[in-house]
Amino acid sequence: MIVGYFAAAVGGYLLGSVPTGYLLAKGRGLDIRSVGSGNIGATNVFRTLGVAAGLCVLLVDAIKGVIPVIGVRWLWRELDPSASALTLEWAGIVAGFCAVLGHNYTCWLGFKGGKGIATSAGVLAAWVPWAFLILLGVFGAVLLATRYVSLASISAAVALPFAVWLTGGSLSLILITAALGTLAVYKHKANIQRLLQGTENRLGKPRPAPAEGLKR
Repeated sequence: MIVGYFAAAVGGYLLGSVPTGYLLAKGRGLDIRSVGSGNIGATNVFRTLGVAAGLCVLLVDAIKGVIPVIGVRWLWRELDPSASALTLEWAGIVAGFCAVLGHNYTCWLGFKGGKGIATSAGVLAAWVPWAFLILLGVFGAVLLATRYVSLASISAAVALPFAVWLTGGSLSLILITAALGTLAVYKHKANIQRLLQGTENRLGKPRPAPAEGLKR
């Protein structure tokens, strides 16, 4: 069982560590870390390279969260049909949490990565689909009211364990989603400072001119 959890952790981390935004921008001749917020996530790609590129990164990063959770549960069940529901739940928790860690601290970029929001969303869609729908509502409402993607993400992160509790999630999931939400808020510390200073970018603000060397 320990070997199985270790494999789930490593597999989840490696899949989550694929730096989607960095690779897409690199294919356009741009190091996404050198423009905008310097983040490799979908929001910075959206502002720098446009809607299509941003949506592509958003979708792939979310899939990086879904596949480890669903995949490890399926594989574990295939290898051990007698595995308990608790074992399968924890296998999915380990794989999903490590996928987020992989995105946030990717080994391919010196253990510096994104904020993990899209990958966390994919993990949550697989872990707690009903709570995920509540979080989508929180994110959408805050985004519409403020046009701050960061504030919407932080609000959803804070609401996460409460949404899991309201939808009947297990104590294990409540605790692990509280940790996941805390990590997401921590990764937004620079955004929080800019929000307090009134310098945070709003959604819809004209994106910066492409950096020199960017292929059109």
